[in-house]
Amino acid sequence: MMNTQNKLKIITNPIVNQSLCTMRNKNTDTEGVRLAARKLTRILLYEATKNLPQKNIEIETPLAKFNTQTINPDITIIISPILRAGLIFTDEAVDILPQATIRHIGMYRDEKTLKPVWYYNKVPMPVDNPENYYVYITDPMLATGNSLTEAIKLYVDKGIPEVNICCVCMISAPEGINKVFENYPDITLIVAAVDSHLNEHGYIVPGMGDAGDRIFNT
Repeated sequence: MMNTQNKLKIITNPIVNQSLCTMRNKNTDTEGVRLAARKLTRILLYEATKNLPQKNIEIETPLAKFNTQTINPDITIIISPILRAGLIFTDEAVDILPQATIRHIGMYRDEKTLKPVWYYNKVPMPVDNPENYYVYITDPMLATGNSLTEAIKLYVDKGIPEVNICCVCMISAPEGINKVFENYPDITLIVAAVDSHLNEHGYIVPGMGDAGDRIFNT
């Protein structure tokens, strides 16, 4: 893979590994895949949100007043799942960041060209002070990188700095990682695994098959 200058973060621990094993196993049923995916999502989002700016405030507990930190309330946080598989991130993201706006992106992959085809876009919105926007684009599988690159472009074109954009994926391929960083070298990419390669159909090997099908039992 290309030099990603520490912008690629591979998150691993026993819970991550166990969740990945459950998701990858062809014998795991839909309920099992969903539960493992949600557990993994929470771990990845905790890591991704380390870049959020904080603000010093004074609060009062039942015992005393004291100074502490909280997420700066003046920033705008956007969670942007790529439909449909990216929806698995949404419930966990809303629990963790209830102040966030959810902006869905609908793309499917043309199986012949492997290029993304748009069918839904909830991103068009005015952006004032784009440096105060923090964007988290979520998609379980980073295969060719074509869809993720298109999604990043939506926000970069609005003036949001690349350093404020974080992409969160569960399983990735070297080809997709290279594609993303060739186009947007300053974004952050959080993944749980980097697999071997893409096959001739553009699927990640060993991967987990079609994430959308396995998550939504289709």
